[in-house]
Amino acid sequence: MSPIDPPFRADHVGSLLRPPEVLAARHQCADGQISAAQLRHVEDVAIAHAVGKMESLGMRSITDGEFRRAWFHLDFLQQLDGVAVTGNIASSDLDAYPDLDQFFADLAACYRSEIAALYKAGCRYLQLDDTNLAYLCDPAMRAGAVERGDDPNELPHAYAELINACIADRPDDLTVGIHLCRGNYRSTWFAEGGYEPVAEVLFTELDVDAYFLEYDDERSGDFAPLRFVPDNKTVVLGLITSKRAELEPIDELAARVGEAAHYVPMEQLCLSTQCGFSSTVEGNALTADQQWAKVAHVIDTAARLWA
Repeated sequence: MSPIDPPFRADHVGSLLRPPEVLAARHQCADGQISAAQLRHVEDVAIAHAVGKMESLGMRSITDGEFRRAWFHLDFLQQLDGVAVTGNIASSDLDAYPDLDQFFADLAACYRSEIAALYKAGCRYLQLDDTNLAYLCDPAMRAGAVERGDDPNELPHAYAELINACIADRPDDLTVGIHLCRGNYRSTWFAEGGYEPVAEVLFTELDVDAYFLEYDDERSGDFAPLRFVPDNKTVVLGLITSKRAELEPIDELAARVGEAAHYVPMEQLCLSTQCGFSSTVEGNALTADQQWAKVAHVIDTAARLWA
């Protein structure tokens, strides 16, 4: 495999199916049967095992599998003062923030603080998760933005500005990637449509190093939007689905990577699943063995394509 460090030729979006012992311990903690410290110990053991498994398969990008989270976003947002979580929705006080620009400024400051803490703890490869830009690829969701009084052609610029503010002044040796998520709850999806409506902003205005793009089925459109990718950025093609157990034929994956290479050179491309395996605690419709087979498939395919 050609050297690239990071993102890696074989990479992943991060979340893993929660082991049964973690799920059981979460319920026991919620019911008061065990303490938060006891739950954390169970999580620690499970995370160590998952990290060992990833390393044994040859995956160089290592995460905790999001084992400590119930949702990919809410567990972070609910730690912020002034944020209320109801169901799966987080909201801020409109009286406190009548000016959205001030809200965005404070939100960016929160993320900069979190990123600084992660860097201090040793993080040198950070992956952000974004749904807003991905959802603005969907014609129905773009129409919904218009109904709310927003301009779907202007929103990408605002979102790019916010994300750039979140990662402003990051250290030079911190690689930042962003995953555009179209929904992954229990193997379902929420948005569709090619990347064309947001492509120019996404690839030229967003100050990130890499893009994790969902390309596991026809919902994501073709690779033509990749023509905007500059030569100093990396695209991680999410060609292998995390929603189903079937392994994609390697020749088909090779053909699709070849199609993408018409717009972005091979040396700027990598491979991953289109999303994680468990964006929420419930997880996708796969077994643990099927999940690890998918991870191995990413690694094996990348090794062949970039041999």
